[in-house]
Amino acid sequence: MSDNLLLAPWSGPLGGLPPLDRVELHHFEPAIHAAMESKLDSAHAIRSSDQPPSFENTLEALEQMGAQLEKVLAVYDLWSSNFSTPQLREIEKRVEPELARVRDSILQDSALFERVQQVAELPTLNSEQQRLVEVWIRRFRRSGAHLDTDGRARVAAINQRLATLYTEFSARLLGDEEAGVTWLDASQLGGLSDAFTASARSAAIDRGRPDAWAVTNSRSSAEPFLEASTERSLREQVWRTFYSRGNNGDHNSTKPLIPEILSLRLERAQLLGYPTHAHLVLEPTMARTPEAAMELMERVWTGASARFAHEITELQALADSRGDGIAIEAWDVRFYAALYRKQRYELDPAELLQHFQLDRLVDGMFWTATKRFGWTFHPTEIPLPHPEFSAWEVRNSDGTPRGLFLLDPWARKGKRSGAWMTAYRVQQGLAGDLPIVSNNCNFRKPPPGEPTLLTLDEAKTLFHEFGHGLHGLASAVTYPSLAGTAVPRDFVEFPSQLNEHWLTTPSLLHQFALHRSTQLPPSDELLEKMTQAANADSGFRTMEFLASAVMDMEMHLCTDPIEPSSFEEQTLSRWGLLPQVVMRHRTTQFAHIFSGESYSAGYYSYLWADVLVADAAELNETAPR
Repeated sequence: MSDNLLLAPWSGPLGGLPPLDRVELHHFEPAIHAAMESKLDSAHAIRSSDQPPSFENTLEALEQMGAQLEKVLAVYDLWSSNFSTPQLREIEKRVEPELARVRDSILQDSALFERVQQVAELPTLNSEQQRLVEVWIRRFRRSGAHLDTDGRARVAAINQRLATLYTEFSARLLGDEEAGVTWLDASQLGGLSDAFTASARSAAIDRGRPDAWAVTNSRSSAEPFLEASTERSLREQVWRTFYSRGNNGDHNSTKPLIPEILSLRLERAQLLGYPTHAHLVLEPTMARTPEAAMELMERVWTGASARFAHEITELQALADSRGDGIAIEAWDVRFYAALYRKQRYELDPAELLQHFQLDRLVDGMFWTATKRFGWTFHPTEIPLPHPEFSAWEVRNSDGTPRGLFLLDPWARKGKRSGAWMTAYRVQQGLAGDLPIVSNNCNFRKPPPGEPTLLTLDEAKTLFHEFGHGLHGLASAVTYPSLAGTAVPRDFVEFPSQLNEHWLTTPSLLHQFALHRSTQLPPSDELLEKMTQAANADSGFRTMEFLASAVMDMEMHLCTDPIEPSSFEEQTLSRWGLLPQVVMRHRTTQFAHIFSGESYSAGYYSYLWADVLVADAAELNETAPR
């Protein structure tokens, strides 16, 4: 076991780096088991100490006890998200319930809980120490440490079963995404940009079809196709393939897993003394209660629904004026919205696309961070898990190291869909650790030698995720449990959504949105068109998100058994959702809430963060120059 590289201390610069270039699947399972045992031994030493509980021998010890396991899991989680294989998914099925068991055995330990509660009574704690004590007490209570023996056992059994269900949900959804490809021939490329067709040809070649073009079952492929393709029947096919993920009645169906997940969450919440899972989740957030979150969603729904109805009327009139002879359906909305923007605002998406080159935009987002924080970003050669990764050392204005930033931009087989930030190591003063964070996206990879061109939405995604990265890099705390994005869930999205705003500032666009051929910045006329067209389909985009947020909250407030498809249909019908829009993440593919617990009863947080960003709008007046 001593030769398992995942158990060795991280070596190299910046306080040590994970051995990402040498990891193999056979390392994971034994390393995880060894690190779990080490964590359990540390917990036992804390609980059995004959010294009176102090902040140092209890709270600081708890913060340090799982350091080795955290390092192992950082690499394991990276592989799970970015390099999944059937073999790794089998490992996940075995280790995830064990990880849940270890967490519960520590957080349900009444002796440990008692020591923490005694520390909470000490009069000498500073504000940061008090906050850490609050976090640990909440962890113990939410794990059932205050329950009787039967209650603790049932909560532990629920957590282990949920760990299995989350792993299975993720595996089935990824399987459906990998299997769903819409094949095109040369006669079916109408309306598609050169950049899209080039990446679609590359995707087909990778799948053994060099004579075809592939629309993969990912958002970065499906949405641009739905916006541009003139082939209506193919738009419907791509739409149905994408929005039916997890709901095809085969071995990848996630539908059977959802009722059990919801039922177990409800049972656990009630064991812990809460009416529903939603009440349990929202108690420590800014919103505090499901009612407060729902009130915000209801307020926004009314205006956004009316706006979307107006948009559909305009899109239908456009289709009629062209003599298309159709009634606008869900797979038509993006296509006709793009035509509407082009007709009314003379904004050509293909022209805008030429200005959003990935490499240039990365330079732009680093520039904004330098202007705002004084940080500088320096390319660095470090161990990386894949040639598509890049890394930068981040330095403070005085040249001292701030941390490390990694970027993995392109979609590939085995990588889960969407975009996210990962922290391989959080900042903490206790051990002197610098943060290591990465952004992971699923942009379409172009042919060799060609630039990666992004849509405006994809460019916003790039800046959004970098906002999370900045959040992790900006951390300046003593204890790992308080570091980086370890804040209330409905604040997590505030830095990321605020960072999106810097993308569209003229000072950034004039320097970094350079045309791929002419190297010229966008004209003032083009920028004005982009600004005017920005809200042309705001009703659609808001309703798409809100439908998902409402469903998330409604499911987690419901105390009756749920059949996913009928509950989705009935709930959204009751709310009055128009048929031309569906949930951004339909129930059977809602990985945010069913592949783990981070966003369960918390998808509303994007909307909550929007309110915070609006309140901070005056910051736009000091945009970088």
